[in-house]
Amino acid sequence: MSTSLLSEAAELSSQQIIELFDRYVIGNYRRFPVALVRGEGSFVWDAEGRRYLDLFPGWGCNLLGHCPPAVVEAVREQMGKLIHVPNTWYTEPQGRWAQLLSERSFGGKAFFCNSGAEAVEAAIKLVRLHTPKGRYKIITFEGSFHGRTMGALSATAQPKYHEGLEPLAAGFVYAPWGDLQAVADLIDEQTAGILIEPVQGEGGIRIAQPEFLKGLRQLADEHQLLLVFDEVQTGCGRTGRWFAYQHFDVVPDIITLAKGVCGGLAGGVMLTKPEIGPSLRPGMHASTFGGNPIAARAGVATIQTIEREGLLPHVQELEQLFREQLTDLQSRCPLVREVRVLGVMIGVELAIDGAPIVQKCLERGLLVNCTQQTVIRLLPALNLTKEQAQEGCALLSEVIMSFCG
Repeated sequence: MSTSLLSEAAELSSQQIIELFDRYVIGNYRRFPVALVRGEGSFVWDAEGRRYLDLFPGWGCNLLGHCPPAVVEAVREQMGKLIHVPNTWYTEPQGRWAQLLSERSFGGKAFFCNSGAEAVEAAIKLVRLHTPKGRYKIITFEGSFHGRTMGALSATAQPKYHEGLEPLAAGFVYAPWGDLQAVADLIDEQTAGILIEPVQGEGGIRIAQPEFLKGLRQLADEHQLLLVFDEVQTGCGRTGRWFAYQHFDVVPDIITLAKGVCGGLAGGVMLTKPEIGPSLRPGMHASTFGGNPIAARAGVATIQTIEREGLLPHVQELEQLFREQLTDLQSRCPLVREVRVLGVMIGVELAIDGAPIVQKCLERGLLVNCTQQTVIRLLPALNLTKEQAQEGCALLSEVIMSFCG
């Protein structure tokens, strides 16, 4: 696109941009009738100049808010040096990124890709490659969400995502969330692994009980299975620790990461214990753009920013703030059934459909999400200020209270 066309596009109204999409873009997303043109921190602006407080930035991908300066600068610098080379070559940014992730996790090795679904696909392959021939089944959990590629979709135990896409990939069996005995009953001589989100994100911010995760670790050890934690939403500090597994005193064999791992750029990672990684031998799996210099520099800058700005302790303070504010709302509004918070993963379960709440918040200049039809989900930036958190809670509370009358 020429510079003149880019300038012209930047001046379009929201309605003109929507009309452009209607003509040229497949309508596979339900979009709000708003065109966003700029973001900074926890705020975004639409084409008409209206500002919104974003408590669900980038579907949780904008871990440091919109356009974090350190990530922007790292990417700009790298763009002038080396944009992309295939993984048949070594690059320092990818090696450095792997080191930082390893040192903050269980000392494992990394495979790089571009998204959470890709990371889960890699984990599925690795589970099968690492276990004896004939063992291929993976146990997953009702309410889970692991991605939309066919393998990750087959692992996702929510029938609504399967409609029209059957037959699914073979080898996945589903257990009720939190039912350890059900998991034990599903294990047979063909079982190779267990895949679980320590906190179900799309499933409604459902936080696993420590005893349940410890029980899964014990079952995996007893039956020589691989335990995989899907930390696509929970990883890289969102829960107040680098990884959610660190809250539960349970170390998985494999973790998958994406969303916020590159501070808003596309990136995915599978981390494995050192003794497991070599089973993903050359020729068995690959990702053309995985771990490219741009994503790697963004990943490094994201980790460095989290540490330099002391964001893990800050997230723990935000957790307390959100819990107090929303628990107070629950005490005043009978429509609020439950409040679930871990770090800056927040779920407010309602007794009514949450879609009108989301729409009303949008009208008030607040961006939130609804999942599972009745759960208002917030995944704010780690560097959200306490003042912004207070403002967001107050607006959300006012909107929900307006439905209580």
